[in-house]
Amino acid sequence: MGVLDSVATRVVAGATVRFRPTGNSMVPLIRSRDLVAVAPVDPAAVQVGDIVLARVAGSVYLHVVSAVDTAGGRVQISNNRGRVNGWTSHARVFGICTEVDGTARPRLDGKLR
Repeated sequence: MGVLDSVATRVVAGATVRFRPTGNSMVPLIRSRDLVAVAPVDPAAVQVGDIVLARVAGSVYLHVVSAVDTAGGRVQISNNRGRVNGWTSHARVFGICTEVDGTARPRLDGKLR
């Protein structure tokens, strides 16, 4: 079980989790080792541009919502470099990034559980 799997488990249980993800796929939105906060989310409320913690094809990512299929109850997840991870159901969207290095993320109203 990886770090993001552990974070997902805690978020699903209702916790807001702060951690420092590594990697450069989300620069400049999130830089490697930035302190981020992820809170439980209502998956049906997420929008394109939100950063979510979601499972896609067996892996957990903290990536951007790049498309929404409301009728199908799913979202498309991508990194911030143009790579699409794929579509995932609302049931696999665990949390939303609420803060990056002390700066609140925009458009959170009505999305938190």
